Amino acid sequence: MKASHGREPIMWTTDTETVHEPELEQVELWRQHSLLRAGYDPESAALVARAHKVDLHDAVELARHGCPIQLALRILL
Repeated sequence: MKASHGREPIMWTTDTETVHEPELEQVELWRQHSLLRAGYDPESAALVARAHKVDLHDAVELARHGCPIQLALRILL
């Protein structure tokens, strides 16, 4: 199937690709540092960073808008 202008459609494969452990650890560390900068305590930041279903931007925005971290955890997890 061709997309408009003769380009092939883009196929996303992230759901089926295996992410290598070091890459996953790097992503989780980046997420954790972002959460710490947003005001999460270290334990909560680590918990949310490992929860891949949680959108990082949502987690950061909750904290930046003054949502208590414990409430943010209940909302996100």
